[in-house]
Amino acid sequence: MSVSDSPASSSPSEQVRAFDQMYDGGPPPWDIGRPQPTFVELADQGLLVGRVLDVGCGTGEHALMAAARGLDATGIDAVPKAIGDAQRKAEDRGLAVRFLVADALRLADLGEQFDTVLDSGLFHIFSDEDRPRFVASLGTAISAGGHYYLLCFSDRQPGTVGPRRVSESEIRDAFGPPDWRVNAIDAVTMDTNMEPIRAWRASISLV
Repeated sequence: MSVSDSPASSSPSEQVRAFDQMYDGGPPPWDIGRPQPTFVELADQGLLVGRVLDVGCGTGEHALMAAARGLDATGIDAVPKAIGDAQRKAEDRGLAVRFLVADALRLADLGEQFDTVLDSGLFHIFSDEDRPRFVASLGTAISAGGHYYLLCFSDRQPGTVGPRRVSESEIRDAFGPPDWRVNAIDAVTMDTNMEPIRAWRASISLV
């Protein structure tokens, strides 16, 4: 998930229904049919390693990218329609990827850990109350020393359309010591079906 007009204060079930409806009218703005270039860059640098989790995967392009590069990939999303589309893509492309309908706030329910977690546009949908819940949930699913790569709307993006803007300081505050280490926060762009938007790409490690 990336671009959304769903309010961050909505309950999880309301958000899922809102996202589900957005898939009814064709690809929503964040579903560009290919991986985000800034994540392709990470893959080209060999930074996606081990078991990969695409959290809030939408129709699965980043999990599919990881699988195409020979990695063990899983994608989860709370929206059944998105997961159905992702599974069809995997079949059409002959790729072995596991896609699950699951709650990003309850990653411990998976009972698994991953070496690399990719997040394209999920973090910025959470309310102030749910943000620490997500960070705690994430901590249960990443192996010690594993990496979380975050791509989110930036407060450098003008206007008010779309999800809430996130500042660099908010990212650092959410992923602070002793559990987390923020390695880098880069100003990048996020492609959409409308126009590219200004974003942050953060590299974060579980200590």
